[in-house]
Amino acid sequence: MASATAVVDEHAGHDDHGHAETNTGISNNKLAMWLFLSSDCLLFGALISSFLLYRTNISDGTEFEGPGEVFDIPFTSLSSFILLMSSLTMVLALSAVNRDDERSGRIWMLCTAFLGMLFIGGQVFEFTEFAGKGLGYTTNTWTSAFYTLTGFHGVHVSVGILMLLGTVFGTRNSGMGKEKSETVELVGLYWHFVDIVWVIIFTVIYLIPIG
Repeated sequence: MASATAVVDEHAGHDDHGHAETNTGISNNKLAMWLFLSSDCLLFGALISSFLLYRTNISDGTEFEGPGEVFDIPFTSLSSFILLMSSLTMVLALSAVNRDDERSGRIWMLCTAFLGMLFIGGQVFEFTEFAGKGLGYTTNTWTSAFYTLTGFHGVHVSVGILMLLGTVFGTRNSGMGKEKSETVELVGLYWHFVDIVWVIIFTVIYLIPIG
């Protein structure tokens, strides 16, 4: 009876995938990811606040009078839509892994990474266009805040792409079945986070007029 109780107690300290749980009822890996994302919220909050502080200085050192003369809103909206669609493919990837459908899980994760690459490509194109119009990082405080905020987010998307590809190709030998669902879920949490942050950034930079 004592040994049976010990087995039950040992199992109670783990989730369905064998990961140790914390007192919160979630695994250590999930708790670590949530703590990381919480700290990242503070960093993005500081960057967004800095941009809002300097957003009226766009004309300093340039011939432009406002963002409407600089931004290609339809193009950026398309890039944003692509990034948001990648959240859907990430959900489909996790759903496939939970069904033990390894092939579909890999395909959807690769689709997510591809959509992320398209977004980064669009961001590089936009930066190139801005530079061609004389808007460099040090042109004025507005450009510095803009490049820092969007570039910092771009780095996060790039890290997410590496996480996706690393998960897909790093599990070629071990497989990516249902036992890997928490790993895929953690990657998905990070990916959804950068998507949500971009919605806020897109709204603040591209949609809110300077009054």
